Amino acid sequence: MHGGTIGPSGDLGLAIIRRSGARIPVVEPTAWPMRPVTVTDVLDHGAPQKGLSREVNDWRLRNLRHLWRGVRRVGLARSLRLPTMYGQLWLTVIRSDGRVVDLGLASLRVVTTAGVGYIVDAFQNLTEVENLKYHGIGTGNTAEASADTALVTESTTALNPDSTRATGTTTEGASNIYRTVGTLTADATIAAVEHGIFSQAATGGGTLLDRSVFSTVTLASGDSLQATYDLTLTAGS
Repeated sequence: MHGGTIGPSGDLGLAIIRRSGARIPVVEPTAWPMRPVTVTDVLDHGAPQKGLSREVNDWRLRNLRHLWRGVRRVGLARSLRLPTMYGQLWLTVIRSDGRVVDLGLASLRVVTTAGVGYIVDAFQNLTEVENLKYHGIGTGNTAEASADTALVTESTTALNPDSTRATGTTTEGASNIYRTVGTLTADATIAAVEHGIFSQAATGGGTLLDRSVFSTVTLASGDSLQATYDLTLTAGS
């Protein structure tokens, strides 16, 4: 006769159930690289790869022209050893059935003039820099510009809850990276092509820190878009 011990075990699955009855799976944030993006990162997480689904590779192929706008600017600054500040945007789609689609690196664009001004004001204790954590998405595909102060066509009533940006969880990805991860849920079809980081949760206001344009990500009702945004600051030499 052999002795032994038996302990309890099990699996835990979580979901958010909205008042409307919509069931939204709770998914752990995808562990995207937490470092200044490298050439290898751009290729591995931004370009089509063998072994990935057709859905992901097709999206990455369409998105390369958007990603390239930022890659060439960041690459030039690094080659000249200039101090830089730029955003890295990673996207994951969470379908209403719980399926997770890791799209990858969507953009390396663009910290705005308004965002820089907000940070300078924070040094004077006029604003709170930690408020730059709210995620908005929209359907306007005008190219990014440093003069942007809002998304072109921000999604409002198609979000659940309405007119509310996702509140990002914030971490220090590395000593020079500020990361915020937010998940936006749709209750109507959204053809998302733009993302922004803002200083307030309510749509229609707040300071825009960064705006990114990417290839269309279609969200059906009940789908979510998890956005991981890294504000990366590098020192010069």
